[in-house]
Amino acid sequence: MQSINIGFAGMTHLGIISQVIAATRGFNTIGYHVEDETVKSLSKGDLPIYEPGLKNLFNKNLQKLNYSSKPSALNKCDLVYISVDIPTNNFGTSDLAIINKMIDTVSFHLREDAFIIVLSQVPPGFTRKLSIPHKRVFYQVETLIYGRAVERAMYPERFIVGCADPNAPLPPAIETYLSSFDCPILKMRYESAELSKISINMYLVSSVSTTNILSEICEKLDADWHEIIPALKLDKRIGPHAYLKPGLGIAGGNLERDLATVIRLADNKECNAEVVKSWIADSTYRKDWSLRRFNEVALAGNNIKFIGMLGLAYKENTASIKNSAAIVMLRSLINRTKKYKIKVYDPQVQSETIPFSGFSVVQSPIEVCKNSDVILLMTPWPEFKKLKPTVLANIMKGNLIIDPYSILKTEECSSAGLRHLTLGKAFHI
Repeated sequence: MQSINIGFAGMTHLGIISQVIAATRGFNTIGYHVEDETVKSLSKGDLPIYEPGLKNLFNKNLQKLNYSSKPSALNKCDLVYISVDIPTNNFGTSDLAIINKMIDTVSFHLREDAFIIVLSQVPPGFTRKLSIPHKRVFYQVETLIYGRAVERAMYPERFIVGCADPNAPLPPAIETYLSSFDCPILKMRYESAELSKISINMYLVSSVSTTNILSEICEKLDADWHEIIPALKLDKRIGPHAYLKPGLGIAGGNLERDLATVIRLADNKECNAEVVKSWIADSTYRKDWSLRRFNEVALAGNNIKFIGMLGLAYKENTASIKNSAAIVMLRSLINRTKKYKIKVYDPQVQSETIPFSGFSVVQSPIEVCKNSDVILLMTPWPEFKKLKPTVLANIMKGNLIIDPYSILKTEECSSAGLRHLTLGKAFHI
């Protein structure tokens, strides 16, 4: 369908999603990855990541999906996206060594008329410092969301493109590709584009933090945050797509990286970013909501021994446990002097990815719930919504459900004789 060839350097979450979407749009693609095993797996049709809808698109576009562990294969490409996931440490600092090495490798093998587009998230100032001629280098903001990455990549609201000269037209190959998505293309200088990604996430964090603060106040006032949400969604200044569902702080690594970046930028430029530090502190506090509720119940004299935990991922539709509130909760329970018997289940998280032991993994939600004194619903996976409170009441030893995301309905739990604790609603021990 399309005559240009597009390369993706780095077959991690970002690269795999982006390549499959490019193929779905009708372009021939080459995915380069330094590890032979990853290339062999992808060539056989084995996806190392999970995203809803990804496998189906992958299978439909196999003819346009090519893979190689040799960077020379990228010489066929008109443009190459640098698409490696950038790891962060516990302080939100990015490890840029992997992307610097990838750019050096790719640039050595590209044709002189080919273009490099940095898709990986980098700190402001990164792209302009590259030694490649600036007329050949662009930065594109990615706004993928774990669990909704296919949808976000296939139907973007807009493209944000950082350029050496925003007033110059985009090269035809880049224009052809981006125009195929039929959405606005916003050109700007490198630094503005790099900061745009952080700006988007800053506004997101402010909304999430406000929601969580007000939700907690509702719990203390005997108000119900879920009754307030419709009023806010009907306000044009806030709107129907606002992040108004309360949660257990921010996680996943990307938002945390952007907050840490803003603090460093502000410190270096002698700006004030104290509110950002407050958001980080607030997020840490939110992660312990389930533990605080559990402690209140335990201290009230309840004999708790058997605990069932449903969900380990930091959110639904992903296997990532980066900064997951469920992992924080699980570690806290295991570290107790009192020895709890803990069963866990998550449909995507593999137990070997959890850096500690002291719990048993079972194969279904029902197995988790059998004979449990307390059920902790820590990730809002869709399959957990199928659980019936009447069934849970019959198979549990106790009657407490700690369900921060309101996966189950309080009224149905109460009718079944279960105590249901959730974010944004008052509770009584």
